[in-house]
Amino acid sequence: MSEIERIALIGAGVIGAGWAARFAINGIDVATYDPDPRAAERVNEALENARRAYARLTLAPPVPPGRITIADEIAEALDGADFVQESAPERVEIKRALLAEVSRATDPGIVVASSTSGLLPSELQADCAAPDRICVGHPFNPVYLLPLVEVVGGQATSGDAKARAAAVYRSVGMHPLVLDTEIDAFVADRLLEAVWREALHLIDDGVATADEIDQAIAYGPGLRWSVMGTFLICRLAGGDAGMRHFLEQFGPALDLPWTHLKGPALTDELIERIVTQSDAQAAGRTARDLERLRDDCLVSVMQGLRARNHGAGAVLRDYEARLFSRAHRASRPIDHDLSRPLRLHTARVAPDWTDFNNHMTESRYLQVFGDATDALLRFAGVDSDYLAAGHSYYTVETHIRHLHEVAGEEPIAVSTQVLDCDEKRLRLFHRMSHGETHVELATAEHMLLHVDTAAGRTVPAAPEVLTRLREITDAQAGLGMPEAAGRGIAMPTASDLRSDPR
Repeated sequence: MSEIERIALIGAGVIGAGWAARFAINGIDVATYDPDPRAAERVNEALENARRAYARLTLAPPVPPGRITIADEIAEALDGADFVQESAPERVEIKRALLAEVSRATDPGIVVASSTSGLLPSELQADCAAPDRICVGHPFNPVYLLPLVEVVGGQATSGDAKARAAAVYRSVGMHPLVLDTEIDAFVADRLLEAVWREALHLIDDGVATADEIDQAIAYGPGLRWSVMGTFLICRLAGGDAGMRHFLEQFGPALDLPWTHLKGPALTDELIERIVTQSDAQAAGRTARDLERLRDDCLVSVMQGLRARNHGAGAVLRDYEARLFSRAHRASRPIDHDLSRPLRLHTARVAPDWTDFNNHMTESRYLQVFGDATDALLRFAGVDSDYLAAGHSYYTVETHIRHLHEVAGEEPIAVSTQVLDCDEKRLRLFHRMSHGETHVELATAEHMLLHVDTAAGRTVPAAPEVLTRLREITDAQAGLGMPEAAGRGIAMPTASDLRSDPR
């Protein structure tokens, strides 16, 4: 599938605004249509939340953001779109009419996906032109952060349309769950609905409050669900004997009247009780306060899972790998004057990179220089395929000089000089400067060894990588050795001071 450059979004509520943020963060232009005058405000709020979350989620270089425009008409939003995502209110008559209008206004080869959380795609596509390209792409809030998206086709949907939709979602860091069978509410919402019904009964029966129910999930099964879901967890409960033993031991409990199959009647009294308890839970915090708390906690969970390359963390790791490989894929010798230090990495000091004085902490200097090293390696051809083949450069020695402080939110840029290289070794010198004043903030010298990651030993670099590095080294030879290169930390002794009082 060719790369998506422009996406049309029909509807800019909570879900539509979340889609706009996710696509734009990933460098895709977005045209949004929504008759609500607050549409632009919601999109901007979602984009602000997304930027804040992604700054904490990954250290991968961000891509240039896509442009978001708010269209006055549906046709304007659809013009030039490579993909369409509909996120109108969850009413079948509204969605069915909108999708029919969209299908008549777009090329038959354009995939159109609905964000519906439970309506059958066969019903939604009934009035559409070329209904084979109409499917469901059901995300989860916050759309810009949670990776799951259920991809479901109707009776007329082609397998190609579902595959193309899944490819679009995968390209922006999501985990498409492609379902073979359409069913009301699909899979995830059916599971959530069962928990929600039982939670309402617990409140209605006076057994537990909203806060107690949320605690029962957040401190126990919720944590486990983020790792394994339901069936693997139950398998573990069966011990070495596995699922069969679990079903034999706990299966009879299914016949006990523990849970309700149907939700309670939402009487005015029950609604008032739930609202009152929910207000108490919020404790005066605004929706934005709670959104940021939710996002920060989700980032922490996903980063923890990333370290284990498991679940949503595995999706994040794959997404990061694509971001890293994309960062300098367009860079070629013709794009840079190789005789000058290469300016391959820029960043902005994130608020959580700073100490109590609002100055960037020492560990972040190393991180920035490490990112600059990665950028140089990618420039030289050490891309995701190279790493997957079992070869990489490992840093074995580093010397950093801290010359000036840099505050939170300040822009920084790093230029890199290749001092020397041979088949197995690479010596680099970085200069970190302020992105606007160009004052030199710090320098770093790195020695790296080329390794076979599986064997755990040094080996010669691939010829094409070595050729590129030597080309840069030779081109920069005229720069000479930086005055700070080769320095170590030394403190003069008393005898040194007596012999040379300077």
